[in-house]
Amino acid sequence: MKEFIAASVQIAIKPNDVQANIDKALHWLEKAANEYDADLVVFPETITTGFETTLDAFALWDLVDKVPGKTTQAIQRAAKALDVHVVFPTYSRGAERGIVYNSSALIAPSGDIVGVYNKTHPFPGERLDCGGWTTPGNRAEVYETALGTIGMIICYDGDFPELSRLLAVKGAEVIVRPSALLRSFDIWYITNCARAYDNHVYVVATNAVGPDAKSNYYFGNSMIVNPIAWRLAQARGGEEIIAAKLDPQPLRYITTGSHALQPFDHLEDRNLEIYADILRAAKSRFEPGKRLTRKQSAIAR
Repeated sequence: MKEFIAASVQIAIKPNDVQANIDKALHWLEKAANEYDADLVVFPETITTGFETTLDAFALWDLVDKVPGKTTQAIQRAAKALDVHVVFPTYSRGAERGIVYNSSALIAPSGDIVGVYNKTHPFPGERLDCGGWTTPGNRAEVYETALGTIGMIICYDGDFPELSRLLAVKGAEVIVRPSALLRSFDIWYITNCARAYDNHVYVVATNAVGPDAKSNYYFGNSMIVNPIAWRLAQARGGEEIIAAKLDPQPLRYITTGSHALQPFDHLEDRNLEIYADILRAAKSRFEPGKRLTRKQSAIAR
């Protein structure tokens, strides 16, 4: 990894107006590149429509496009013109009408899409098999870029330590987390810092702000966290950009402001022998207030 500037672009969307949201993203992308010298720009989850669209999976499939496709073409051209890496999240079409993924595209300064991640842990009410509209993805990869090795997760994915650990084991140095998180600032802060510290990775977490089509109102507070769980940048509750310079040697010292050398590595220090039972089905011993039943759907896979 080299030293570079990462930026979160925290902007409100116009519900379900894909073209208007692409146009707005282009304006703010140019602002991040020119005013903040950003090398990597991360937008919030489902930036082309908003998270809850009030559309079913078939109507949402009709509204969006495949990736790469019409929803990414202008952003790809802008990434090339501005010479920046961009993480651009959008709902995307699957192979069949009604199969919709909650996706995030990693775009290189060449304008090429180097990776597409489909959210592997959709929020329960979002899941198609729970009555929602999204089909879960089934892969999580890391991508070698000129900046470093980047892994992608989306919002609720950040609640699952195993996913970020998988990306770290695969070599991620930076994990980006586009989000439309509603629960609380404390959960947002704790999970971002924990995933960064657990895995000694940078986390660039960009949260939505403003309302979506269902009048959910997102609180922003995007943040950039370093591998020792220190916030390098913190947004407020409105539209704005935050940026931070990422140090390629972030584990030299045990904490910010200290010259005490850090003697541990959470990945190397794992006791692998005790993890044999982790990959099995389970549920909490405490019952949620509302447990959604997963059911087979004609268009679910």
